[in-house]
Amino acid sequence: MPADALAHLRSDEKLAALIERVGPFAMEMHAADSLFEALLRSIIYQQLHGKAAAKIHERVLALLVKCGGHLPQALAKATDAELRGAGLSQNKLLALRDLAAKCLEGTVPSLEEAHDLTDDELITRLTRVRGIGPWTVHMLLIFQLGRPDVMPTGDFAIRLGFKKLYRKRKDPTPAAILKHARKWQPYRSVASWYLWRSLDSG
Repeated sequence: MPADALAHLRSDEKLAALIERVGPFAMEMHAADSLFEALLRSIIYQQLHGKAAAKIHERVLALLVKCGGHLPQALAKATDAELRGAGLSQNKLLALRDLAAKCLEGTVPSLEEAHDLTDDELITRLTRVRGIGPWTVHMLLIFQLGRPDVMPTGDFAIRLGFKKLYRKRKDPTPAAILKHARKWQPYRSVASWYLWRSLDSG
């Protein structure tokens, strides 16, 4: 896929120059055994610095292992006091409770089921979970499920990278980015990765 994607994206001259500057496509995937685990991590990491979030995430996972059983069921068994003791805020505790409930009732599909659903179907289902918005689902689609054609216009760094690359005086709207990105289909995830890297490379 990368070779085909890069050949296609190089038809955009400015993006072609960025690809040349950044180098080979080398996106790192985030492994997860289930959508529950991936979304649990996303909720915990929201609005926290990496090290603090990592510690809380580690403590919550240890608590769930201690509670035993399937992870959503384990979270349902854990008390509020135990979860707060692991470092969760009240809002995140409520979000994780809702995540577990929506996994158990089937709103959140299994990883196997997710592969048979479209991006839009997953966004519709997963954003029913408290604390999960389109941006979080876009990140999951790209980095956990490896979907090749996701355009996360709600991402600040994507908007900034697009503004710099195409030398826009005003901040581009999501609609303007989507319109331009039609020429990148079906490899908008790859184009997004290069926009993120453009901010690293100056």
